[in-house]
Amino acid sequence: MVKHYRITGLTVEMDSFGRTQVQAQPYLVQGSQEKPDIKIEVDWRALKEQQPHLSEDECEYISTGGDFYRQLLGFNGMLLHASAVVLDGKAYLFSAPSGTGKSTHTALWRRVFGEDRTKILNDDKPALRLEDGVFYAYGTPWSGKTDQNINTRVPLAGICILSRGEENIICPYKGQRAIHDILEQTIRPRDQRLTEKLLELLDRLLRTVPVWKMECNMDPQAALVAWEAMSADRKDQDL
Repeated sequence: MVKHYRITGLTVEMDSFGRTQVQAQPYLVQGSQEKPDIKIEVDWRALKEQQPHLSEDECEYISTGGDFYRQLLGFNGMLLHASAVVLDGKAYLFSAPSGTGKSTHTALWRRVFGEDRTKILNDDKPALRLEDGVFYAYGTPWSGKTDQNINTRVPLAGICILSRGEENIICPYKGQRAIHDILEQTIRPRDQRLTEKLLELLDRLLRTVPVWKMECNMDPQAALVAWEAMSADRKDQDL
């Protein structure tokens, strides 16, 4: 059954089942007659044919999420493969290839700063949108292997590219290397027009939001090192 959802501030029309339907429940808009901004009509069976080892549920979850994020580019929005933690009303995103320890790192923030001050906005695929000159991070129903996502919008305070290391070292990250690493962790559309849109959005993102590179271990001190650097940058910008 086709239903309407409010995701990243947009009305999304989608007929889903299984995991997608369950995780999208908090985003459901009852009795909405609005014209949808985004219609998800992708056929998950195509993915099933390509990757028969995946379940129907997994194929539908991946396909609907991919279609949503591709269309989101038309609304100044993009996916970033990251774990997004919110501390004191600001969102901090930690991005890296799967298995690096993004979720482990944001879990350290909750441990160090307390669950009353922190929450996980989305543990794998938060959305970013540029609205009135400001970048916001959003929770979405597509959150990877976990169901940790919240249907809310939070100002984006910083992005950190993670890698494993023996010590906790963080520094500002700019230029071509930062662009490359972020592009590696988002959906790159085949359509040339959308590719240009993504690059424009990414250029604006890097000019607006501080980006960091961090080598870290899994000690709680890693959360403190990251927070001290990233929050100091925000304080300097607010002055």
